[in-house]
Amino acid sequence: MSSDSIVVHETKRLNGEVTVPGDKSISHRAIILGSLAQGKVMVTGLSSGEDNRRTVKIFQQLGVIIKKRGPAEYLLHGKGLHGLREPGSILYAGNSGTTMRLMTGVLSGQPFFSVLSGDASLNARPMKRVVTPLREMGARISGRDGGNYAPLAIQGGKLQAARFALPVASAQVKSAIVLAGFYADGTTMVQEPVPSRDHTERMLRYLGAPLEVSAAGLAVTGGGELKGDLIEVPGDLSSAAFLIVAGLLVHDAEVLVRSVGVNPTRTGFLEILQNMGARIELLNMREMSGEPVADIRVRAGRLTGVTINGAIIPRTIDELPILAVAAAYAEGTTIIRDARELRVKETDRIAAMCTELKKMGADIEAQDDGMIIRGKESLSAAVCTSYGDHRVAMAMAVAGLAAQGETRVEDCACIKTSFPGFMNCLQSLMG
Repeated sequence: MSSDSIVVHETKRLNGEVTVPGDKSISHRAIILGSLAQGKVMVTGLSSGEDNRRTVKIFQQLGVIIKKRGPAEYLLHGKGLHGLREPGSILYAGNSGTTMRLMTGVLSGQPFFSVLSGDASLNARPMKRVVTPLREMGARISGRDGGNYAPLAIQGGKLQAARFALPVASAQVKSAIVLAGFYADGTTMVQEPVPSRDHTERMLRYLGAPLEVSAAGLAVTGGGELKGDLIEVPGDLSSAAFLIVAGLLVHDAEVLVRSVGVNPTRTGFLEILQNMGARIELLNMREMSGEPVADIRVRAGRLTGVTINGAIIPRTIDELPILAVAAAYAEGTTIIRDARELRVKETDRIAAMCTELKKMGADIEAQDDGMIIRGKESLSAAVCTSYGDHRVAMAMAVAGLAAQGETRVEDCACIKTSFPGFMNCLQSLMG
């Protein structure tokens, strides 16, 4: 297997225990908030994915001393909210939308100039939904197409508090506004139509931030400071999702994934699978740095189709590609609606999943905001591509485990952005 392709065969058995990388979303926030805290902060369980390494590199460019102390342990010498320095070169976010959007919020309040850029894929993703509210707070941000596309040039400065009712639930937009709110005069309010993942709020409360969460939304008051000496990052549910679905689809399977974050704003994926009839158990429930954590055990079993729409979509947006794979093997019809955001991820995930699963014989139909999937008892192996999208790559590899024959997934170097050890985990379960 080369780094650019994955070959999988129909697999009869999966069994064992595995761990997955630290949660990618929480890892970003641990680096950002740890760097903005007062004093030294040890971060354990940090994801080794390329996206998180980009965030680490950016803060090093901003003058934060970050030392690696172990495979997933980093010691951050926090600079406080006002201790960052002007970078001497462009801040490169690679393929990480979280890095770019959250850093736009942080940099808007700094007393210096900076430029954020990314790879070709990231620079083609829309940024206006972050840029527009930040401009309303007084941020001076310019970019291509009026600031809709990176590179983004940010002349930081003093911001003014504002109130926002977001038209679409987005943890990245919400977090960017909240981070900018620390540098604003007054109290900034953010409301969402439905709750999105709340990792930023949980970590801010854990670090003692002046943040209020209520039915009216979030309120953050400018000033204050963040304090803490340890942030523990749980395993990434979005990474575990691929191993969980593999455990459901392979005929003779029992898989245990240790120490996975089960934040209620992220567990829509598990709820959907349970509604499909999946045999899933959450064991040893506990808390790490404000985040709920559990061991997840899954056993193979027959799935049935469901409708996935509405408020659960923001809680499962990153897992929809692998849910499409589960639906392709389920009995009956699965309908995914209200998920148009999939069109503007690392690739158009609706088009990508429909195209690639059709190659395997799946009965799947693209919709403007989702898919209609009529499940089949079996699919056939095919040569597939990832379109440079890590979640598409891993989803198609899992699809191949239950397909007849040998499946090749090309352009898989992208997997290292979130789950560098993905194939090693799968192979350990194959025994």
